[in-house]
Amino acid sequence: MKAFKFCAFLRNSFRYLLILIAFFCLLSVNSNHTIINFTFICMSRDYNFTGNGYSPAVDYSPSEKTAIIWAVPIGTLLGTFPVNYFYTRFGAKWPFLVAGILSAAATASIPVAAMFDLKVLLALRFVQGLAFSGNFGAVGLMCVRWAALNEISIFVSILTSFTPVSAVITNPVSAWMCTDYGWPLAFYTHAGFGLIMFLLWILLYTDDPQTHRIITKTELDRIQKGKTKEHIERDSFVPYKEVILDKVILIVWLNAFVYMTALTFVLTYAPLYFRLVLKYDVSVAGTLSSVASSIHLPIKLAGGIISDRLSIISERYKMWFFNTISVGIAGICTLLVGIFPQRWPGAGFAMFALDNTVMALNAGAFYKCGTLYARQYSHVVLTVIQFMKCVGMFVAAGLFWIFVHDESSYNQWRYTYWLQGACLIVVNVLFYIIATDQPAAFTSITRATRQAQRKKAESFCSVTRM
Repeated sequence: MKAFKFCAFLRNSFRYLLILIAFFCLLSVNSNHTIINFTFICMSRDYNFTGNGYSPAVDYSPSEKTAIIWAVPIGTLLGTFPVNYFYTRFGAKWPFLVAGILSAAATASIPVAAMFDLKVLLALRFVQGLAFSGNFGAVGLMCVRWAALNEISIFVSILTSFTPVSAVITNPVSAWMCTDYGWPLAFYTHAGFGLIMFLLWILLYTDDPQTHRIITKTELDRIQKGKTKEHIERDSFVPYKEVILDKVILIVWLNAFVYMTALTFVLTYAPLYFRLVLKYDVSVAGTLSSVASSIHLPIKLAGGIISDRLSIISERYKMWFFNTISVGIAGICTLLVGIFPQRWPGAGFAMFALDNTVMALNAGAFYKCGTLYARQYSHVVLTVIQFMKCVGMFVAAGLFWIFVHDESSYNQWRYTYWLQGACLIVVNVLFYIIATDQPAAFTSITRATRQAQRKKAESFCSVTRM
């Protein structure tokens, strides 16, 4: 009976199973390149004894570790736009599968490369970065093609939560495997999990709900409700110039850039700030940073559901509300981190935790605005928003390098929080001006209309020559 009820639910809700599989694929690709951040500890000669004997010992200098870590964002930076072209040209099914296989293969090869050749290891890390750039376009296309207009925030919340979930799962799993079985198994297990998830992906995913053998007419009607003809009958054409120069899209991207930079800075440097500035013990600092990060996920999912299900408020006002919280109030919290004196460590931690909490509500904010405004071309908008995660890593590291020369100096840290807090508040104000749920003018531009426009221009030129 339970199996029958599940099948009945799945009959008109297959898209939810598909989004779950996509989420685990995204999670796998993200986890694969973050494993090494933890296994550096286990790879050292001082920690290579496990419960089942010895695992291979590999020691790296600080500069070598830096190169190993930064090989991934460099690969991501260089791969994002070429990979997005393949998504636009061929859809998500095959390009994302290739990204998943590359990620799994590179991850499984890392233990051997780590033991024998640093250059090969760096090349594999670069490949992991290229594969990770495939996550960005996959998120966008899944939302464009499979999300109903009244489910955009839920889809965005689930599909973009792979980063915090990865942080919560990957480190404990890697720690257990390193301790009991040796660090190489952490890489092999993650690679195997990825292959299984992408096998499900290739078996169940298609780029168009209309051609999927499992989708019922009822579910297809739900997915297509309220969408324009151009949105439903899309092809690989994208009016890039019109999208890139649109003021609404530019401010959405500006919000994403400032937001991603601030979030990356908060998540990356929180343990260091808790330990060296707020003077918490190492164990307490680690626990507090984990608590602050774990708050993000449930709030993110709840915010997505509320944004889509709350129907008594217009979409524009809902976007104002969620952007005010996730960007504007986040800016105030970030400012307060640099305002509360060092002798108030509890207040400092409270602002960090509140920052993580309010930032989780972004799915109903600039994410939703960009998706509803760009409609069938929103995968391009979402790809750039996700790409800002990569840019944020560089900018956050740059802010730390520019302002913080003494890691225990509260006065140096506070400038970074003041700058980021002020920027968050400013871009939130700009969002009030442009926020809309109506489709952009460029959404009516298709391959057919562009060709017709060119023919008309050519005909006009021919007449004027005569």
